Amino acid sequence: MECELNNPAYLNILTRVSVRRYTDEPVSDELVMAILRAAMSAPSGVNKQPWDFIIVNDKALLSQLAEALPYAKMTASAPMAIVVCGNKERMLSGVDDALWEQDCSAASENILLAAHALGLGGVWTCLYPHADRIESARQILNIREELIPFNLIPIGHPEKAHVPMDKWKPERIHYNRF
Repeated sequence: MECELNNPAYLNILTRVSVRRYTDEPVSDELVMAILRAAMSAPSGVNKQPWDFIIVNDKALLSQLAEALPYAKMTASAPMAIVVCGNKERMLSGVDDALWEQDCSAASENILLAAHALGLGGVWTCLYPHADRIESARQILNIREELIPFNLIPIGHPEKAHVPMDKWKPERIHYNRF
């Protein structure tokens, strides 16, 4: 069976870009729920789904987050953002206790890919593992102690079209052994 390189899902991955400037147009509840459905479709260790999502669409809170977080200034102009949190009550224990980071990363990438597929744009801004950023998000959004703010993803309608970068580096590919 021959691979179809014009497949829309494959092209969506190749053309996704980080978007930091947005129009004033709000993101509809329907699109937000579609993005969250995609997020929750991500794989997770033992299907624990150790995530919770905080939708922030209050302009005052978006501005507070932008002011408090050093690499999330664009949040002030975004119509909304999603804070992906790891939920300690649904994390694995023992040697696998750090798998929640991978699980939340998979959900976060699904958020970005779904937003792009739906004509929106977003950008992953890091909260975890920086204690000061985690605490800022926790204070501003009243996040309970069993949740770990993992990242903040501002989302909106892109202000302009973006040309994706070519990130293909075949020299980083190794077969069988390094």
